[in-house]
Amino acid sequence: MTAPARDSSARPARAARPARPKGQGQWALGHTEPLNANERMKKDQDGLAVRDRILNLYPYTGFESIDPQDLRGRFRWWGLYTQRRPGIDGGRTAVLEPEEIEDSYFMQRIRLDGGRMTSDQLRVIGDISTRYGRDVADVTDRQNIQLHWIRIEDVPAIWSALEGAGMTTQEACGDTPRVFLGCPLAGVDGDEVIDATPVLEETVRRYVGDPSLSNLPRKFKSAISGCADHCTLHEINDIAFVGVVHPELGRGFDLWVGGGLSTNPKLGVRLGAFVPPERVAEVWHGVASLFRDYGYRRLRTRARLKFLVADMGVEWVRATLEKEYLESPLPDGPPPAPPRSESRDHVGVHRQADGRYAVGFAPRAGRLTGTALTAVANLADQYGRGRIRATTAQKLVILDVAEADVPALEAALAEHDLVVRPSVFRSGTMACTGIEFCKLAIVETKANAARLIEELERRLPDFDEPIGINVNGCPNACARFQVADIGLKGSLVPGPDGELTEGFQLHLGGHLGTRSRLGRKSRGLKITSAELVDYVVHLLTRYQADRADGESFADWVERADEAQLAPAVVAGAR
Repeated sequence: MTAPARDSSARPARAARPARPKGQGQWALGHTEPLNANERMKKDQDGLAVRDRILNLYPYTGFESIDPQDLRGRFRWWGLYTQRRPGIDGGRTAVLEPEEIEDSYFMQRIRLDGGRMTSDQLRVIGDISTRYGRDVADVTDRQNIQLHWIRIEDVPAIWSALEGAGMTTQEACGDTPRVFLGCPLAGVDGDEVIDATPVLEETVRRYVGDPSLSNLPRKFKSAISGCADHCTLHEINDIAFVGVVHPELGRGFDLWVGGGLSTNPKLGVRLGAFVPPERVAEVWHGVASLFRDYGYRRLRTRARLKFLVADMGVEWVRATLEKEYLESPLPDGPPPAPPRSESRDHVGVHRQADGRYAVGFAPRAGRLTGTALTAVANLADQYGRGRIRATTAQKLVILDVAEADVPALEAALAEHDLVVRPSVFRSGTMACTGIEFCKLAIVETKANAARLIEELERRLPDFDEPIGINVNGCPNACARFQVADIGLKGSLVPGPDGELTEGFQLHLGGHLGTRSRLGRKSRGLKITSAELVDYVVHLLTRYQADRADGESFADWVERADEAQLAPAVVAGAR
């Protein structure tokens, strides 16, 4: 796709700006010639255009016939990634060619903006999982549901079922506006600052699938929420609208930009601008367009909005947004109030504004079955009004449950290993897909997380402080390891015999909330997978013994010395 034409005569003069790195491939500076293979692929043909071949060609010619640019590029625009071939260990992740590491099966990501589903929609997902995906499903930390073991021959039937139920896989991946995060209790939580549902739905309706935004420098992650708990993690999104009350203009949103994790984590920053609800879609489109035009396209590793924001500064971003992309400037506005709670997962039983209850429950690190999803859909009809939500912590919520029915629903969910009142370990543990399916992963994650939850519940039954344990299979932070109390980044580490083995680099004391910060790390904070349980047990035991009254784990880590955190203590703890 070529750069959109820019009518400079119709825009005010650009804001003064400091010197910027040269030759980064910014379209706004006239650098429209592709500077890497990904940019060339997108210029050759827009990613959205592959839909027809997925439906009408490749299912009949087979996996081996798929053009490599489509397979490893444009398929992502429709939520499809090839899975990892079974039996390839983590030591070979970075050395094999794509065709050597990928399987002929796909992961299919289903886009669920705001995590919103009806019972009918969830039944369709569950049926697809059992019929086509070996009964495997993952709830992600971006409110999507992912299926595995999908064959190209089955994609037309899968898409027909999804789209017939009002769902889509469009722009679930790729260099596009990814799924919009929203609070699962939007519209029902009496304490919310503002119900963001109407503006989220308007923005999705207007811009998802818009060809003018289907060739961004890289992914673009959005959150729009008025949640009092700040559950959509505005600090780590490319763009976030956070509910606030302006002293003169009433309820609206505070605008944040430039957050993101992966190998170069950065927390988002406020632009200091108040966005009235009626301008959310316009402002979102303005920031996305600014990223499209000014974002770096030379190196994929620097092609996220966070790098542009860090280089150019908040003042330049706001001035450029207002002068080049908006119809009028935005008023200054207040920062958001502190979160109501440090917990952001919406697990448990919560009274709705109408007197009914939202019942949130936890699978094990986001892993479910299609059979369980179908059961959840049926329970949402039996005990609620057929409304289900996914959270940003790999959990699910059934809305609209009568108070008298809560115990029965809780018991019915428990039959499927879905826990409404989980331990702090099950509630606080997340895991990415890991080496089981992901071609970038180095270590196994879901099984390690499940084992860790089980052992911590057995060995520390009285531990009741909220604790976030995020298990990630590689450095790319799909499970947000840098902002967890205990972040586990998949790595190859020296084993007892000196040979490299599966393990984790530790990031400790990360936190989002009242005082957001990235986790503490050092080269020495590494453990093998075999040492994982013993290390975490000892670390939490040490925290319990050493903490001050009311001191959180993250605050304790911040003041602890290296000896208190070092893996070497494990040997003495066994």
